[in-house]
Amino acid sequence: MHLNHDQDAPAAETIEFDDFLRVDIRIGTIVEVEPFPEARKPAFKLKIDFGPAIGVKKSSAQIVDRYAPEELAGRQVAAVVNFRPRQIGKFMSEVLTLGFADEEGAVILFAPDRALPNGSRLF
Repeated sequence: MHLNHDQDAPAAETIEFDDFLRVDIRIGTIVEVEPFPEARKPAFKLKIDFGPAIGVKKSSAQIVDRYAPEELAGRQVAAVVNFRPRQIGKFMSEVLTLGFADEEGAVILFAPDRALPNGSRLF
């Protein structure tokens, strides 16, 4: 699946509300950040705490252009938690951390503007 980062692209095809509800997007807190030098595109390995029901999950995030590891730990982010895990090199990514492309195409993380309980679901 190719993701289009172009802000001028038309909206995706129409879906039903039940389709949206199948995508489980939760808030979690980044608890660990490691470099991921073996990734094809520059990335970090993240461990994100989604609270007691979901736990700590791993994610690969291509966010090195706009973030340093030290500013990520403790930050809340949104992620899709119900995709199948995806093998990225020797790393198993368990959730998809969400972001938007800025004017230069670099990923900016999607995060709440106030602290939320880990595991809170988008609706």
